[in-house]
Amino acid sequence: MKYILKKVAIFLITLLGISVLVFLAFQIIPGDPTTRMLGTQATPEKVALLREQLGLNEPAVLRYFKWLVGFVKGDYGTSYSYNIPVSELLSGKIAITAALSGISFIMVLVISLPLGVILARFAHSIPDRIISVLNQIIMSIPAFFIGIIFTYVFGLIFKLFTPGDFIPYAEDPSKFWSFLVFPALAIALPKSAMVIKLLRSSMVKEMSEDYVRTAYSRGNSRWQVLSRHVMRNAIIPVITFLAVTLVDIIAGSIIIEQVFAIPGMGRLLLASIIGRDLPVVQTIIMIISIAVISVNYIADISYKYIDPRIRFR
Repeated sequence: MKYILKKVAIFLITLLGISVLVFLAFQIIPGDPTTRMLGTQATPEKVALLREQLGLNEPAVLRYFKWLVGFVKGDYGTSYSYNIPVSELLSGKIAITAALSGISFIMVLVISLPLGVILARFAHSIPDRIISVLNQIIMSIPAFFIGIIFTYVFGLIFKLFTPGDFIPYAEDPSKFWSFLVFPALAIALPKSAMVIKLLRSSMVKEMSEDYVRTAYSRGNSRWQVLSRHVMRNAIIPVITFLAVTLVDIIAGSIIIEQVFAIPGMGRLLLASIIGRDLPVVQTIIMIISIAVISVNYIADISYKYIDPRIRFR
């Protein structure tokens, strides 16, 4: 319990630090959101009036605490660009990005875990060497480039989906999920290759340990040794990497949304950065930060339940 409380305290302190950095970053970088909002009508008088209305003339410290208190209460402010509450603007987009990230992560698990175990089982064989070479090639290709290839091959040639024709969930759930398959697979393939390589290496290393020979001497088959003994020890570093992979998937979703024209949180973030829409940018970055830190926190806690020998200190 003491360990968990300590992790919660670190979690909150980390989020507080990120909130300060996010807020300060947009106070330092050049540009004034009011001039972008007013456009060609940005006279000094109108700029001054709009800054007053938005509260931008208040001291930075006061504005930070107002924003932080509002964020904790669920009030994320009003978008400068769209003039609607940020919570309303994000309501559907968070779900889209979460769905894309979730499908991608499930694909990573489904692809990498079985293949990693199989390659470890047949380590140093000809199929293992062939797949390892292919794995290395896939691992080196960026997700956005795979997305471009998928768009051309499966979208334009085979017509399995219409590039840019995103279908909202409320309109047609089946088309919504089917559209996300290819962008999710583009994100998942290079990440799966990395997990496969790590899991295979970890299991091959564990198979040379003394406890494996003891397990064989007790009459266990190779698959029994792999599943009951080797896998439990080999999976620990893989869980850490899977947590990092999930973080990368969330970040990768931002880029893939641009490639496939998916109206998710990532596209809105990039557009808001360009448009200096500070309430939207700050809120999205904080939401992503909460997700990232939560993933790492859950991974830390899960170690004890996977390997009872691990104790919280």
